[in-house]
Amino acid sequence: MTRRREGATGELTLIERARRTQLIEVTIELVADRGYGGASLAAIAERAGITKAAVLYHFPTKDAVVRAAHKHALAALVADVAGTVEAADAASRPAAYVRSMVGHLREHPRHTRMIIEAMVHDDGDSDPAARWRPLAELISAARAARGGNGDTDARTTAIIVGGGIDAIVAEQLHDPDYDTAAAAEHLIEMLDPTLSP
Repeated sequence: MTRRREGATGELTLIERARRTQLIEVTIELVADRGYGGASLAAIAERAGITKAAVLYHFPTKDAVVRAAHKHALAALVADVAGTVEAADAASRPAAYVRSMVGHLREHPRHTRMIIEAMVHDDGDSDPAARWRPLAELISAARAARGGNGDTDARTTAIIVGGGIDAIVAEQLHDPDYDTAAAAEHLIEMLDPTLSP
């Protein structure tokens, strides 16, 4: 079997796209169930019902398939949050961001675990600003829409709110009965005074 090079030119066939999607979904399941270490190429192949060589046809390494799974989970999160935020007016966008982030991560616990595991096993190439900058921009725009002067540091506020979201989601992963919707509303109540003049 000839290896399909990652980033190879030319369109993937329908069968190749379906197999890659299956491998990404299986990897998300394994990482969520067993952690990064439990998602070996052999385990991915076994769960997909194919050979290890067939996995290697689509992804050259375990890290490549895990990166693809992380990218898939992150893209779903970003699309969901972006849609919700764009539907809100500028003054309400930080609250929409918090609600949609917490809601999406609550509704997709396997994706949540995939994202967390990928962050833990990050090779140092990620940019921390990629996490806080979108929310900081929403905070600045909300302040402007409410007539605020922006005295409070939007970056720091975004970092603090992001940490709050992370903590809410982590608590829900440990205690499935934890009311994340109520926690998100409490976080919004804490954020709201920083947005007003």
